[in-house]
Amino acid sequence: MGGGKKQSPAQAEKSQTAESTKKDGQKKGDRKDQKPRTNISVIIDEGQAMNFIKGAKVFTVQELSRQTNVKISAANAFLQALLKKGAVKRVGGYSGHHVYVPA
Repeated sequence: MGGGKKQSPAQAEKSQTAESTKKDGQKKGDRKDQKPRTNISVIIDEGQAMNFIKGAKVFTVQELSRQTNVKISAANAFLQALLKKGAVKRVGGYSGHHVYVPA
């Protein structure tokens, strides 16, 4: 029943030019001027971070990131490394918002 709607002349021309560019080897999703992605690594100042940790009774990842001026993900990676070494202990919190104390 029914069928496809007849395209207007402008739409037919657009689809025809799109098909001709596809045949040239370039796909619709490809971009020529796409910049290569770079790996961004943030290094946390360990001295500054350890001074904050030793001076605090309890702290969170968010506080550590604010004090050291790094992203929360970088501060979290640093805290996880300290947790494995035994320099800090996790004492509370839930759902990713943990509270730590210096060991």
